[in-house]
Amino acid sequence: MSLSLRLIPPPVQLADVPQPRFDHVLRLSDDTGMLEHARNAIARREHGYCVDDVARGLLVVAREPKPAPDVLRAAERYLAFLTHAQGADGAFRNRMSYDRRWQDEPTLGDCWGRALWGLGTAAARSTSGWIRREALIAFRLGAARRSTWPRAMAFAGLGAAEVLRAGPHDPVAAELLGDAATVIGLPGSDPAWVWPERELTYSNPALAEVLIAAGDLLGDEALLGDGLRMLSWLCDQQEQHGHLSCVPVGGWRPGAVRHRYDQQPIEAAATADACATAAAVTGDERWDAPLFQSIAWFLGDNDTGSVMYDSETCGCYDGLTADGPNLNQGAESTLALVSTLQHARTLAIRSATRPSGGQA
Repeated sequence: MSLSLRLIPPPVQLADVPQPRFDHVLRLSDDTGMLEHARNAIARREHGYCVDDVARGLLVVAREPKPAPDVLRAAERYLAFLTHAQGADGAFRNRMSYDRRWQDEPTLGDCWGRALWGLGTAAARSTSGWIRREALIAFRLGAARRSTWPRAMAFAGLGAAEVLRAGPHDPVAAELLGDAATVIGLPGSDPAWVWPERELTYSNPALAEVLIAAGDLLGDEALLGDGLRMLSWLCDQQEQHGHLSCVPVGGWRPGAVRHRYDQQPIEAAATADACATAAAVTGDERWDAPLFQSIAWFLGDNDTGSVMYDSETCGCYDGLTADGPNLNQGAESTLALVSTLQHARTLAIRSATRPSGGQA
């Protein structure tokens, strides 16, 4: 592994974590949306756009308390892309070619769920009033539908949770969040495998996060406890010698050898999201430790000691292999980095205001 890839040698300290930057997000964006793939840091136009990434782009911009003008303009384009992708019945297309031709028909798969997550977050948090209003219209149209896929429902449920935090008496969002928790299911009684599914695949933390959010926002203490137990177990499973070791492509199954590669940045970001929600809901500082492990994963505290953050481009490498990073910097990975650095910024503020002045 090249030493040039090592930004900060472990152990990483909270003071070493960079601020979230949108340089590479904007590099991948144009007047249509956000291009999905890159070779190194150059956007690959031949692969076009996808709703999954554009929705993530809208989400991270909506989470910014003071977005720069060019970042807010990008959010306007992301919102326009999502509303154009949405069918009259609330479902979503996912893929558009660079010549602006849709490559598929509207479905209720992950793209539907991620679109509702982005739209719900924008409806609740955007600094622009018109973006909030338009995002809520599109969210409500999509929220009338239901998917049979647990992860699609989980993503949609997280969007519903954002809407409920902004307006606790929203029946459409409350019903969607409750239905998402039902589809996900409850943890089992076997302490060796409490997960409600027989394998860990992708975006696992989102499932626990939905139960935590539903328990909190719908007033179900038992459900909240179930979600926290799922997340605690998952964090234990993903901890390897004191650092985060994400469930890789290929997943983990009980009784099978646990392969460690290829790990995806979006999995570290999902862990950060869930732990940040658990910390906010419970006020329990113990969630800061796995949250910080997720942050440190990007800065070299991972299974190969590889820094995943390119300080020159402000992008993120696409995956962690046994030989180090995949040096391509696509939209999914870069948005995962920005999202996690947003949590790092919040954690730093919270740590600085504690009476002890403690640090993760």
